Amino acid sequence: MKLFSRQAGKDDLNREKREAYATHLIDAYGNAVLRLAYSYLHNMEDAEDILQETVIKMLDVDVDFENDAHEKSYVLKTASNMAKNRIVYNKYRETDELMDDLVSDEKEDLSFVWEAVKTLPENFREVIHLFYAEGYKTAEIAEVLGRNESTVRSDLKRGREKLKEILKEEYDFE
Repeated sequence: MKLFSRQAGKDDLNREKREAYATHLIDAYGNAVLRLAYSYLHNMEDAEDILQETVIKMLDVDVDFENDAHEKSYVLKTASNMAKNRIVYNKYRETDELMDDLVSDEKEDLSFVWEAVKTLPENFREVIHLFYAEGYKTAEIAEVLGRNESTVRSDLKRGREKLKEILKEEYDFE
């Protein structure tokens, strides 16, 4: 009977640690993961699923992170891969999007820009999102996406040019 009690105590301790780490992940990176997933999927329900799946995946990963930036990069890379997998799954299943817009009180005046960003090809969209919305430098984006830094800079430049064209056509900007 004692063995059972000791084992149950270890399981409870392990569960408490997992719950504390899950809470840390959501508090520290939840919004960033949601925004990143939404930038890929354009659907808040799917983005919330990606957040949940990312937290679950991170609970099973045994990695010693060098610092908070390394952990954040790992979390966003995991979320990015899961979002890409969800895109393939959605195309395969031909699911309909239930919610078409992301509500943000502080950024309503720039919503037209993010709507234009959504129309960009995926490689431009993800680089622009990580650079402007998440504040990453091009070297950090290259690490997160597994690309060369020069490719990231090139995609960022081309994405800006394409975005300028879209905004000029759609919203009559110069």
